Amino acid sequence: MSGPKLNSLFAGIAVLAVAVVGVPAAAQDSQTAAQTTLSEAAERGAYVFRAAGCYGCHTDEKGGGEPLAGGRALVTPFGTFYSPNITPHPEQGIGAWSDEEFRSALRHGVSPGGDPYYPAFPYTSYTGMTDADIADLQAYLFAQTPVETVNKPHDLGFPYNLRFTVGIWKTLYFEAGAFEPEEAQAAEWNRGAYLVRHLSHCGECHSPRDFLGAVDPERELAGNPQGPDGGKVPDLTPAAGGLAGWSESDIVWAIRDGLTPEGDYLSDSMGEVIEHGTSHLTADDLTAIAIYLKSLPPSDGS
Repeated sequence: MSGPKLNSLFAGIAVLAVAVVGVPAAAQDSQTAAQTTLSEAAERGAYVFRAAGCYGCHTDEKGGGEPLAGGRALVTPFGTFYSPNITPHPEQGIGAWSDEEFRSALRHGVSPGGDPYYPAFPYTSYTGMTDADIADLQAYLFAQTPVETVNKPHDLGFPYNLRFTVGIWKTLYFEAGAFEPEEAQAAEWNRGAYLVRHLSHCGECHSPRDFLGAVDPERELAGNPQGPDGGKVPDLTPAAGGLAGWSESDIVWAIRDGLTPEGDYLSDSMGEVIEHGTSHLTADDLTAIAIYLKSLPPSDGS
């Protein structure tokens, strides 16, 4: 074979080799970039997960359950609810859920099968979460270890055991909608409002409920005579029986370290909230919560 033809042949082989090797390299770079993006989303989601208090409800620590595998009992006047498995297991957990199904659960309280969730799952608060926080939380949860723990059925009395009644409840009491910042308020206040009302869902435990389990919007955060542990949950407004006399720093100390101005330590359910959730929040977010709570009108103490 002559020199020019041989050179052409080698050149063709070289081009072919670059093409063959280059395609997987480009694909690998794209995959690496996608994994990096997912990892960054999961890292942000870890913070959302803490702020949203997912661990405490979805982990049966007393029963020796695996993290996020569900099974924790929530005793209420309506019966006992058991938290579900939210690990990415494809059958027992949420691993087979689509992005839209995950958003619909948080925003609208609807399962992938179309059934309404009981409001023991605080979608009534999570509905205000931002798209970014929902996506990041999903990325974090889907990055966890799948656990094949079968979900426990709720133990509810009549008529609360009839699932269709939840649809009626939602029609009466639930309105989906994203959080809308108040333009007249500072950014810190709005951040605090978002955390308290939605992501950290403080009102779910700290607000009184009627006989059907609906939060009284006129008395939000005014305390609850019967909380998750069966005991009284305190008023978070600046009322005499609540946070009157507490400074913003006092509130930050309490939700970060569990220490009250009187020198007592918060325990039970709130202790868990602090351990797994609020103690991991940034100083800015803790201060934002305190600013928002201090701005509330005091409850009537009833």
